[in-house]
Amino acid sequence: MKNFNSQTIHTNCKFFKGDLPCKPNKEKGYECKDCPEFTPISKRILIIKLGAIGDVIRTTPLLRKLKAEYQNCHITWLTHSPAILPSNEIDSILKWDFNNVLTLTECEFDILINLDKDKEACALANKVKSLTRFGYILKSNVVQPSNELATHKYLTGLFDEVSKSNTKSYVHEIFELTGFEFKGEEYVFENHDDKGYEWNFSSEKKRIGLNTGCGDRWTTRLWPDSHWEKLIELLQQNDLEPILLGGEQENDKNTKIANQTGATYLGHFSLQKFINLVNQMDLVVTQVTMAMHISVALRKKMVLMNNIFNPHEFEMYGRGEIIAPKKDCECYFLGKCKHGASCMNSLEPEQVLASILKQLKQD
Repeated sequence: MKNFNSQTIHTNCKFFKGDLPCKPNKEKGYECKDCPEFTPISKRILIIKLGAIGDVIRTTPLLRKLKAEYQNCHITWLTHSPAILPSNEIDSILKWDFNNVLTLTECEFDILINLDKDKEACALANKVKSLTRFGYILKSNVVQPSNELATHKYLTGLFDEVSKSNTKSYVHEIFELTGFEFKGEEYVFENHDDKGYEWNFSSEKKRIGLNTGCGDRWTTRLWPDSHWEKLIELLQQNDLEPILLGGEQENDKNTKIANQTGATYLGHFSLQKFINLVNQMDLVVTQVTMAMHISVALRKKMVLMNNIFNPHEFEMYGRGEIIAPKKDCECYFLGKCKHGASCMNSLEPEQVLASILKQLKQD
């Protein structure tokens, strides 16, 4: 057995694992003492962004900035949704569970970024040892900013009037929160084209993805089925192929609409396969949902229907248009309509079609 000492084991190398052989050792037989691939870690960075999936996706532009700012940094990301993150761009992706949380409390980082205001995330941010902290912590039993940089984003979550007056996108805000200037950095995302998925579309026409659902939390966003059916008719008249998108929750709705209109509906799929399906679209029509974040990440043209959120919140990178109902919405961040009949009914299919055709002409 070889004689090793602490000076010949590079625990500060990007590839070092500690409990398993590293990649250079496994693939090329290199050992620490004379390893030509030894890469010292410049900064150890922990990102805490647990969920929801859409929020995790739209946090990924930070990866580009961190890697540009700190070459050879080591990034650990703690989340509820590890499968959505690009594994080839993050050194360690951890799912929130007891084992990983326990381990992190004994780790040390140069930079900790906690972007969640969940109390458990803030409590962990208090416990993890780090030289610099950004985002939120737990103080006096409540969530508070860790420093002044987080104040703006903190206040928009506390007071509706402050939130309504905000003109910064979410990505702009989280860059500001970490002391960076947002300069149009794109999402970091995997399209899963390498998985071998096959799609049988009925034609070679431009494909318009129609994401018909919006989850259970904010049903005020729902567009009537009759409007989707009319939009499909208009798309078909304009020689475009409508493709119905959604998850298991939208299966019955999409099956019914497909039967009524002849629109293509291929079913509901695993998250990775759904992402790849969205990647086949030329343009996506959606409300503010996970599908919206996926579409932005895949750099798709988009028509975004919005009523209850601040439209400035969404960074679309110049590839889409946000359209709102003709009737003013009075249900800011509310899950159910105050008046019983959603303002979304006043958003006409003809208005959506006009926006779609406008976006397609920009090719």
